[in-house]
Amino acid sequence: MTGESGSAALERGRGSSAWSLLGSELSVLFRRRRTWAMLAALAAIPILIAVAVRLSSAVPPGRGPAFLDRITQNGLFVGVTGMLVSIPLFLPLTVGVVAGDTVAGEAGLGTLRYLLVAPAGRVKLLLVKYAGALVFCIVAPLVIALTGAAIGAALFPVGRVTLLSGDTIAPAEAVLRLILIAAYIAVSLLGLSAIGLFMSTLTDVPVGAMAATVVLSVVSQVLDALPQLEWLHPWLFSHYWLGFSELLRQPIGWDSFASNAWLQAGYVAVFGALAYSRFVTKDILS
Repeated sequence: MTGESGSAALERGRGSSAWSLLGSELSVLFRRRRTWAMLAALAAIPILIAVAVRLSSAVPPGRGPAFLDRITQNGLFVGVTGMLVSIPLFLPLTVGVVAGDTVAGEAGLGTLRYLLVAPAGRVKLLLVKYAGALVFCIVAPLVIALTGAAIGAALFPVGRVTLLSGDTIAPAEAVLRLILIAAYIAVSLLGLSAIGLFMSTLTDVPVGAMAATVVLSVVSQVLDALPQLEWLHPWLFSHYWLGFSELLRQPIGWDSFASNAWLQAGYVAVFGALAYSRFVTKDILS
């Protein structure tokens, strides 16, 4: 991660509006080599899947991740399989790194005090930091989906896609469904981003906030896998992460999407409030 001088941070905080401050935040985020390295690693997942399937003689039905055996029939399934493989660990890991670094990274570098000396305001700064993490949540699954579609089209035939309901759709509509799945996953990561933002306000050591966020995502998924805790499952932020199968049916079912969005909104509200409460009382300038 590249450092930033106090004067540069002060200039960054002088934005006259939240939009200019957000633009500066996104510029800093996407200029980091670490961000591009994480996006490159996510893009490598569907590429590795496609190459492995291409080099193998056949994929037995029911073996490996869902949709893996469909890739040889239609390359667009590479994108779906890539996102499915990335949801349990790789996407939460990258989102945890970005969200955990939002406030703690600035505090660790000593630039947070300069941002707050400028007329940015703590509430505005906190909202901008979270918005920056949300943009990454949108970009990350899109990278997997579009890279998967591209490498799948290059290595395998592309034609009408057979949905889980048995209906077939044209490739153009299938790409739109792929983007919808990426949007579903982006929504799924909103709650984790809010948790990471809160963790980031608790420490000046970004690695600690990153690790805590990723660990909580793993714990949530472990709890969701225990049948003895079935009563708890609907309240876990990871419960609907794999519920995008309704987007692969005709007609599209929006129940899972809506339930997931409401659940994530609840986590955003709770952990956003906790982050606000912590950040506005945090002793930074002393």
